[in-house]
Amino acid sequence: MTMRLRVAQLLAVAVLGVLDGSHTQAFSPAGTRLSLVSQYPSQAQAQAQARQYVNVPDSSNTSSRYKYRLNMIDPTMVSDISSLMGSTSSSSLVSFADQGQNLAGIFFQASLLPYLGFLYFLSFRGNRTPELGNFGWQFLLLFVLSTIPSGLVTKATYGSTLADCDWLHGGAELLLTITNVLIVLGFSNASTGAAGPDKNKLKLFGFGAFGAFCVALALGPNIGFENHSAFLFGLGNLPSETAMSLPWVTHSEPINALSIPTWAIHFSSVYEFLFAMGIIWNFAEVTNNPKWKGLTWGMLPLHASGIAACTYHFFYNDKSLQFLVESQAFLTLLGNLLVAIAAYRIAASNGWTLEELNPFPPSSTSARGLAIDEAAAVPLAISPAKDSGAVLAAKLVGLTAATSYIVKYGELGIDIPFTPNPAIAIAIVAGLPAITAYNFYSKGKEDGGEMGFSFPGTGEGGLSMADVKKYGVSGTVAYVITELAFWAVAFPVASTALYQSTGHWPDVINDTTDRTTVLGFIFAGANVARLLVPIRLGAALALAPWVDDNIINRGKSGEEEES
Repeated sequence: MTMRLRVAQLLAVAVLGVLDGSHTQAFSPAGTRLSLVSQYPSQAQAQAQARQYVNVPDSSNTSSRYKYRLNMIDPTMVSDISSLMGSTSSSSLVSFADQGQNLAGIFFQASLLPYLGFLYFLSFRGNRTPELGNFGWQFLLLFVLSTIPSGLVTKATYGSTLADCDWLHGGAELLLTITNVLIVLGFSNASTGAAGPDKNKLKLFGFGAFGAFCVALALGPNIGFENHSAFLFGLGNLPSETAMSLPWVTHSEPINALSIPTWAIHFSSVYEFLFAMGIIWNFAEVTNNPKWKGLTWGMLPLHASGIAACTYHFFYNDKSLQFLVESQAFLTLLGNLLVAIAAYRIAASNGWTLEELNPFPPSSTSARGLAIDEAAAVPLAISPAKDSGAVLAAKLVGLTAATSYIVKYGELGIDIPFTPNPAIAIAIVAGLPAITAYNFYSKGKEDGGEMGFSFPGTGEGGLSMADVKKYGVSGTVAYVITELAFWAVAFPVASTALYQSTGHWPDVINDTTDRTTVLGFIFAGANVARLLVPIRLGAALALAPWVDDNIINRGKSGEEEES
């Protein structure tokens, strides 16, 4: 008898019990059922009471009629379902990527829109963004797309999370590695003038990897892949006996431990992203545009997001450290906001204006458009590469392999991964990106140029209130309307966030805790809202002409025509 059939039968019996309310104690908690037994202390009384609920023949009564005629349940079915329900909590049914009903899901979903904005600004023709590097950033969308069905398949098939399903986890992360490789190759080859591999072949390889992942996703559960089947069949894993015989090992490896291939995919992505940050930093010199350094700073939270994921796996995805998943999601949202703003600053410095949003430009040969095209055609200031492609690849492979083995088998000799400590987890997530930030800060001081990430509107080439004030009263009114609209959504968004994370709508009038929580969400949003200043200023500028015609000077144009 299959598990699904057994579940269906148990549910049917439960429905019958609910319909006959007097017998619902059969489905009550153990403590309640014990109170029922205590009412019938003798075995005979208990058996007599039991016969009222199931068709167990009474040796003293050979009549075929019973008060209640329910089909007997296979005892093994009850045992299996009890084990299934007891071992599967609601939290464990939430997939790593499909976090739609909690705070992590809100952050992940909200991060998509700013990332699309980032892709738009990065692709502006005046930026001279390398074609392959730009494609790499776009390819990331396939990685995001892949995590959704893989998370759902993991939950539906194995009742687990994507983080604990090694073969699907590693397969999805492979697409992220391909993304980073494309970015590194694209910007590196453009900076050094190297021919590099054929771009079209690399793109086809990326699409082929995505197709292979989709095939594995569809066929894997049907050809014997289990929840903890290792990615790439655990290529490189040490036999369990060998691992336990290592002199420093004091712990057995949990069943959900990442395999060597999956750890390698994670660490290669981390290292490749660091390479990409450095190459994009240097791209500022290649293009003679320091705004590209701002993109490196914007990538820092995304780097921290990757560290958060690795930290969660370091602790074997312990549920007590679920906040790491939420931190990863928040850092992804913050990083996408920052790279979108950085890309906007780059585009604005290269001639992008709001007129670019007009799908029907007044002229295809405008002076401004020709100036942008001319600037885009300026060749890059190519600089020689410090390391050849082969040396860079060797460094990446060496670092990846060494880190994977050290972490996977080294942590078996310490107690930290087996006794999760939030303070240590936070120190790892904050400490490693802090080292990276200090490194780029030091480079910025040495370069004598732009060291930090300045917000749009505070420097040259950005929107500011001065641009709004050029429209006079209409500009000011448009800005006030925009701000009111922007903050009007703060309360419903904060309330929705609380509902998604706690399961109830806030009672800000009677419940002090809910009121404090909602205000906390709004306060956090206020800090992030500063990152959206250019969007709000741009909206005010776009609204100003309408305000002038329909509010400030409404009716004046008609009076002038009559006169």
